[in-house]
Amino acid sequence: MTKIQLEYPLVRPLADSDSDAIAKVHSWYGIMRVKVAPGLDRVSVEYDASRLSEKDVEDVLCRFAIPIRRQFTV
Repeated sequence: MTKIQLEYPLVRPLADSDSDAIAKVHSWYGIMRVKVAPGLDRVSVEYDASRLSEKDVEDVLCRFAIPIRRQFTV
């Protein structure tokens, strides 16, 4: 297992309604931790790089409607 941590800026601050989506991201295979910055403007994700790529992590965050600023174009 290779642990990698990525940080994504958010396009808007997180609201209380986003907490359920963040909890669901934790259930995705290969994602170990999602941590929100104290200012609610960034999110960091720790994941297993032997299971997921950076693009996969970004796709998971978008699937659960976490408002990240995408690094990869669709």
